Amino acid sequence: MKTGTIVAVAALVALGAYGALKLNMGGAEEGRGRMGPQMGGSEQGVQKNLAPGDPMRKVVVPELTGEAKMGERAFNAKCAVCHGKNAAGQMGVAPPLIHQYYRPGHHGDAAFYNAALNGVRSHHWRFGDMPPVQGITRAEIKTIVTYIRTLQRANGIK
Repeated sequence: MKTGTIVAVAALVALGAYGALKLNMGGAEEGRGRMGPQMGGSEQGVQKNLAPGDPMRKVVVPELTGEAKMGERAFNAKCAVCHGKNAAGQMGVAPPLIHQYYRPGHHGDAAFYNAALNGVRSHHWRFGDMPPVQGITRAEIKTIVTYIRTLQRANGIK
């Protein structure tokens, strides 16, 4: 390969990497950066003017019993570090699961199993890809889904 071709390919790769970084950062030149709105679409139900790590949503928590209570414990142990207390999300860390994007008609229960077991590519938000949750079991995911669906219903998400 000629030197000119190598330089051209390297320049294209660098330009593509820069564009991907800029897209993932949400447009830092617009003042949003990685901590900006991070919405891939609707901001419905997401609080405004948040600092990094702040809960993104106010979540109504109903009385939890049975499997939903077990799911809360499993969620707190495996998911809350990123998705925040009561699945409210954390600005700059991970999205709220108490959001229309995650309603049963858009992301069915199987999507939660897939995300937890295999990880998932970012597609609604600009937080980056979600890695698999280390050490999580299908039984834990089942209770977590029950907990999340209970919270969603209590917050008008059906």
